[in-house]
Amino acid sequence: MATIDPHALIQAALSGLLLGGLFALAAIGLSLVLGVIRIVNLAHGELVVLGAYVAYALVQATGLNPLWMAPVAAAAVGVLAYPIERFLLRPVARFGVEAPLLATFAISIILQNLMVLVFGADTRTLDSGLGQARLDIGRFSAPLLYIIGFVTSLAVALAVHLLITRTRYGREARAAAEDPESAAVIGVSVKRVFAATYALGAAVAGLGGAMLAMVFSFTPNSSVEYLLTGFAVVILGGLGSIKGSLIGGLLLGLAESLGAVFLGDGYRPLIGLVALLAALAIRPQGLFGRAG
Repeated sequence: MATIDPHALIQAALSGLLLGGLFALAAIGLSLVLGVIRIVNLAHGELVVLGAYVAYALVQATGLNPLWMAPVAAAAVGVLAYPIERFLLRPVARFGVEAPLLATFAISIILQNLMVLVFGADTRTLDSGLGQARLDIGRFSAPLLYIIGFVTSLAVALAVHLLITRTRYGREARAAAEDPESAAVIGVSVKRVFAATYALGAAVAGLGGAMLAMVFSFTPNSSVEYLLTGFAVVILGGLGSIKGSLIGGLLLGLAESLGAVFLGDGYRPLIGLVALLAALAIRPQGLFGRAG
């Protein structure tokens, strides 16, 4: 059996942790929706890819760098997602948990086909001009885009955490998540809070999609991979936990990168699914439980 170079292992671990930041960024929105609205959003992968396509369209129209267009794409996805929760998911929520689940499945199929219709099925990439740029860290180096994605993920996780714990919206969201009926009695507009939460989760997903599109190529069918990645991150970290999503993303990125050293890059998706199944078997509530 070939000997693994310790330097290669450390390099893979470093790249995996940074890549895990991008995974976390794409999963935070899924965790937020699950934690507050209690909906398993099967359309999450499409919202991630939609962020990539909106950023691509903005870059094509303006000629500006994708890094500048990523926040704009995130805002656009959030605006598009608001009526989805308000007028499609909320009316069926009263029929039990299965109805919104089926609704998000239908929405995912519709969004995927709309993206094929509007953008085509060809593989796309977002060129930020930093694709080959690397930052040297001692004897090691890391792709600059991975570092930017990692820092962005930390900033977004902190911002969402502060929003949930330090603002009026956050207090209302926590109250609505715990007991929607009681929250409504004390004056919380539960419908507005849930729609705003879904829009915020979609905006974060769109930002993650735009950042990932600068690293990986994408098609409308990429949504399935991003949905599975999002679930793996959320289950590893804990359902509804923002901190857990961040840690879960880092762990998934680390597992995939170290696994690729031994098995090859082609096995990265398999490693992610094995990590998901192992987490479900060993600690199904995740590292940080359900509370965010």
